[in-house]
Amino acid sequence: MRTISIISQKGGAGKTTLAIHLAVAAMQSGLATLILDTDPQATASQWYQWRGGGEPDVIDCAAHALLARKVQQASELGAELVVIDTPPHADIMAREACRVADLVLIPCRPQAFDLAAIEATADLVRAADKPAFVLFMGGPPRAPAIYREARELIEGTDRLETRKVAVAPVMLTQRAAYHHSSGEGRTASEFEPTSKAAEEVATLWTWTRAQVDV
Repeated sequence: MRTISIISQKGGAGKTTLAIHLAVAAMQSGLATLILDTDPQATASQWYQWRGGGEPDVIDCAAHALLARKVQQASELGAELVVIDTPPHADIMAREACRVADLVLIPCRPQAFDLAAIEATADLVRAADKPAFVLFMGGPPRAPAIYREARELIEGTDRLETRKVAVAPVMLTQRAAYHHSSGEGRTASEFEPTSKAAEEVATLWTWTRAQVDV
């Protein structure tokens, strides 16, 4: 079994959007997948209610002391992939999520304040010594200069380089399908299978799957 933890100290970075789209993409590829919702706001759990249950399962886990056991139980029950959705501004839960992860994804909007917040998250993943990638979320679909400048800013930050945090070559941009589908308990690939958003998710999953070898 593989575990992907989605961590950002910045609220509104798109953690839950990333979590549910990765989990559904994994499920659609044939993997037994579940989401561990560790955010007290329970956004992923709310999405699951809108979805009416079914797969992928979403399990609440607001107590950091229970996270490792929940992951172990998922493995024992036959899960092949666990996606952990974490809350912002929660160092203890984020550290625990890093500890149990095979891969850490750090969603980030390509904006100054969001980019500055990456260092705080990078501090949390350093001690875990796990592969970590910044993944741009919610930026304009056609703005190569914005992404180039954001990437250069991240890659040129010595403090991030020493933490081995790289920029993922994939992203989920600002598209209506992400928002409309979530409100119906679905994802972009389920809501509009031929949309640009669905293409982005497919590319994201192909890349992510290669990182964790599932």
